[in-house]
Amino acid sequence: MRRTFRHISGILAVVIGWAGGPALADKAQYLDMARRGWSYELRSTMVGRDMSIPVHINGRDLKDARICVLGEPPTKDSRAVLNAFRALLEHVHGVSAALHEAGEDIDACGTGHMVALRLYSGPPPNRALGRDLGWMDRVYDLGLPSRHVWAASSPAMAQTFFGRKGAGTHVMVQQAAAGETGPFDQAYFRSILVEELFQTFTFGMDILHLDAQEPFLSKLEENPLRLRHVAWGSRGFKSAMLSSNPPALCAFDIFMLHAVADAPVEQTTTPDFISYINENFAPLQARTEATLGEPRFAPVLDPACAPQEATQLRQ
Repeated sequence: MRRTFRHISGILAVVIGWAGGPALADKAQYLDMARRGWSYELRSTMVGRDMSIPVHINGRDLKDARICVLGEPPTKDSRAVLNAFRALLEHVHGVSAALHEAGEDIDACGTGHMVALRLYSGPPPNRALGRDLGWMDRVYDLGLPSRHVWAASSPAMAQTFFGRKGAGTHVMVQQAAAGETGPFDQAYFRSILVEELFQTFTFGMDILHLDAQEPFLSKLEENPLRLRHVAWGSRGFKSAMLSSNPPALCAFDIFMLHAVADAPVEQTTTPDFISYINENFAPLQARTEATLGEPRFAPVLDPACAPQEATQLRQ
């Protein structure tokens, strides 16, 4: 969702045969998408942040990170997404992604290699967000500005902070409240959680999708929306979000997971990464096809790679 890679930058600021899927991209299209989602520099910073702290961006950096769930326990649907995504990470990287439910206090997450995931329903828990980031600032020596008031900028947001004692990643995603159990709500909450997890563990950026006639290739693509004055929990907001991009991961996204896992590069935002994809397209394609055939990953995959019409979900 309105990925806060914007928040990363804000802090420093195939032809693949998939049964039932759309006509998929050729090599040139995949390379273009990879450049648009992974070739970037962080040019801006949060006012007051310590600019002497170095930044290193590699999608493999979180491959063995523990996911520490804070706030509400995962709903049944959230847990299905988390388990399928963890299985996908283990399949791609060959390293288990553990899940720890810590309750309300981030202190219970410990200080090892982890991603903090705060789940909530209803209004965003901004005070808890502030406490979480204050803890990360102390643990990782992030150099965040003092007295900053933290607040959610969207129902799903992920932030990675680079500090003198390591990097800290914080994800906060809204999940279904009691009564939000129909297919419409299920699709919406699944969509925003899948997107934040994928961007967190690959460092992929949002990609604008401006041509309505062109098919989608990635969960990262988004039709730009103007929702500033639309209530997050409203049906109108959810419907707009579901119409803005595919509801789960597409073949290209799985391809990029494999590319991130396999590329022997220092950072996955440099021309070397794109060169690796160009030179190793065929084996990456083969691994992608094999992964797409695994039924256990179904909760986080979208074979059609197309936004869902709200009218289809109200049935």
